[in-house]
Amino acid sequence: QVKLEESGGGSVQAGGSMKLSCAASGYTDRRNCMGWLRQAPGKEREWVASIASDSSTKYRDSVKGRFTISKDNAKNTLYLQMDSLKPEDTAKYYCAADRLEYGCTRIVAWATAADWGQGTQVTVSS
Repeated sequence: QVKLEESGGGSVQAGGSMKLSCAASGYTDRRNCMGWLRQAPGKEREWVASIASDSSTKYRDSVKGRFTISKDNAKNTLYLQMDSLKPEDTAKYYCAADRLEYGCTRIVAWATAADWGQGTQVTVSS
């Protein structure tokens, strides 16, 4: 079991930037995949970005070139740097971590994982 706590959300103008953080505690394995999911009102939860145990990254098409996922293993912290934000990015953002045997498959393909946090709200105004 991994406990995840997101922070850094808030309100920003379109075109602005924001950086989210996710502090992990409990059982943590650097070989596991971690990622960010988001959900807007009336929409299904969707995968945003992921980073694998080898630090390889993937992004959904709508955020490529604007978002950057990274991790600091020593601090057990995951980050999401968001630039050139758009109103369509408005959602509650969740940090997620999955077990070794699943790799990044469940996070990327199904927008789900063994563990995720309570989320942090990001609101982008036009």
